[in-house]
Amino acid sequence: MARAALGLGGVHALVLLAVASVALFPLVISDDGYGHCEGVVRGWADSSTGWDKDGDKLSLKDLLFFLHIPRTGGRTYFHCFLKKLYTNAQECPRSYDKLRFDPSHPDCKLVVSHDDYSLTSKLPRERTSVVTILRNPVDRVFSTYEFSVEVAARFLVHKNLTSAKLMSTRLLTKSRAVSTLDIWPWKYLVPWMRQDLFARRDARGGDKVPSSKKVNAYDVEDMVMPLHQYINDPVAHEIIHNGATFQITGLTNNSYFDGAHEVRHCVRQHPDLGRIVLEVAKNRLDQMLYVGLTEDHEESARLFAHMVGAQVLSQSGTLNLDLKEDLHNENDSHPSMVEPEDEETNEHLNSTHGWQTNEALNSTSDEQGKGNMTVGKLMEAYETCIAKLRKSQSNRRKISLKKVEEANFSKEEHLMLKAQQSGVGQHRLLAEQKGWTEIICSNGICSPWMVVMLGLGITAIIALVSFAVTTRRRTSKLKV
Repeated sequence: MARAALGLGGVHALVLLAVASVALFPLVISDDGYGHCEGVVRGWADSSTGWDKDGDKLSLKDLLFFLHIPRTGGRTYFHCFLKKLYTNAQECPRSYDKLRFDPSHPDCKLVVSHDDYSLTSKLPRERTSVVTILRNPVDRVFSTYEFSVEVAARFLVHKNLTSAKLMSTRLLTKSRAVSTLDIWPWKYLVPWMRQDLFARRDARGGDKVPSSKKVNAYDVEDMVMPLHQYINDPVAHEIIHNGATFQITGLTNNSYFDGAHEVRHCVRQHPDLGRIVLEVAKNRLDQMLYVGLTEDHEESARLFAHMVGAQVLSQSGTLNLDLKEDLHNENDSHPSMVEPEDEETNEHLNSTHGWQTNEALNSTSDEQGKGNMTVGKLMEAYETCIAKLRKSQSNRRKISLKKVEEANFSKEEHLMLKAQQSGVGQHRLLAEQKGWTEIICSNGICSPWMVVMLGLGITAIIALVSFAVTTRRRTSKLKV
């Protein structure tokens, strides 16, 4: 049953990757350096295949690597699953910060990172299982834009932090933390958005919020970089476009593979070579222990609990963790969000503390929470945890967007803009689905003016047709 469910998830995952990689496919093949680039890409692909094809991919190995693709809901998996399954001592120290990453610790059993698949070159491959979550690429781009605005807007709220570098330095000095600003891709996207926010603020004359009547929060250009400008910028092309595919293949601009830039450049210059990259990504997914889907969140969570959670519990025997929900402790162990060190917002700080801090926390929680854990209890803890986490995220978002309130993105606006981007506007859908009567009438009541205008329009059309016919007859008679 589990194998069948994984197969279904794998099919959905491959479909998402195929959609995400459309921009990699060709329209016209250029001869300019094509032979060289083909050799580069195929050489990389050949060296990237063949790992563990004969192994049991459904069995959990000694080390679990959660390849966290940004904006897929991975933060909930970390807090609400993995923090319940692994002790702090079992997490690889500072795994989100590859400059200080140390997978050689004897008790290291869990790696959670935004680093791409090339991180496995630092891990014992024969003893490592990989899991990840995929999301519809269009929705992931929307979410990446929204989060970039949210985090960057905190600089507007806290004026004493004048630069991303100062915020990062301050956090690291006070808490020995790894902030969002040190993590790919936010270390590139947030400073870029922050600089743009400050420029627009200065152009409109300070922090005053204009009384704009715009409905589309994705196009408030006097306050925030519009979405269309964001996704068409070279920065977005380098980091966001086909981001999940490049992350799974280990080809991001944060890769451990020295030749990643050249492979990525060749694929962009000759898009048909993207098919080779896509095949590597599909093979990687096929070898993973688990692949979840953001759009099928509930079913994916149950599958994770039964496939991954059950095996972790089986290997450990008992779960030595306190199951009480404590978002403050959880936030101290994961850097997906970051708040400035401020007396009023210190409780919202979300960062990864050093190895010694993790050991100190673990020494108390292990003694308080000993006992047997089942998959059922794990799912109950997950449901409670995710509800609190979402509430915390919502509150943090409201605080962050104080100075750019008009960019308060809603799900409805997201869906409406998606429909517009697909070339089907609401007015067009209305015209296709309703007749003339339904358009001019609402709830059974017809507007007199609409009826009159419609009647005049029909009369005018009939008059024009009659005039054209009469003129044609007269012309015919004259010719005779």
